[in-house]
Amino acid sequence: MKVLVIQNFEVEGLGLHEEYLLEKAIDTDTIHPWRGDPFPDSGVYDLVMVGGTPVCIGELDQHGFLVREREYLRARIAGGGACFGICFGAQLLASVLGADVKKNPVMEIGGYQVRLSQEGASDPVLTGFPREFPVFHWHGDTFDIPDGAAHLVEGDDCPNQMFRAGNVIGAQFHVEITTPIATRWTVEYAHELEKVGKSADQVIEECRSREQAMQELSLRMMDNLFTLIA
Repeated sequence: MKVLVIQNFEVEGLGLHEEYLLEKAIDTDTIHPWRGDPFPDSGVYDLVMVGGTPVCIGELDQHGFLVREREYLRARIAGGGACFGICFGAQLLASVLGADVKKNPVMEIGGYQVRLSQEGASDPVLTGFPREFPVFHWHGDTFDIPDGAAHLVEGDDCPNQMFRAGNVIGAQFHVEITTPIATRWTVEYAHELEKVGKSADQVIEECRSREQAMQELSLRMMDNLFTLIA
């Protein structure tokens, strides 16, 4: 198994998911396109994982590295390659698959509950997940479910939380975030906290109180993902 991680912003790594790759000794390359890293031949990777960025999809054309990334993922998907995107990464994959990405009616920051859809309850990438489970959010946009994709996870304020189109998977929510990462985000994105009426301490505590459960879900999701693409 060989994995490519695309990290799109300095403070937006893949947290517990990357720890999983390390602990399982999975051969992994990480690139930082915003720094000018080139995109490698995607054909040598079993999975491409796409992380977040504060850039909105509507601003993508203002960032050359994201334009190149979109075309890279388009070619990857056209060739049948497996992809897993989180937050902006999920939005980008949905966009490549032809779905709209737009502002969510409300911004979501901190700890939330989401739930499996009817399709999600029987989907192999979510095997072993409870019907409702805790997640961490930090986003203002949302994606439509691509045509032909399964709608796997739902939320109250943001209905479209996860989709799967074959071996292309996008999750708006985070289960890979740890308290130290959440703490860094409250500093990096402090200006956004007032949009949801929360303090940094509140957001950090919402992550901390869910961290153990999310750690178990991150492990389960990664196990399921690698079983699916094996």
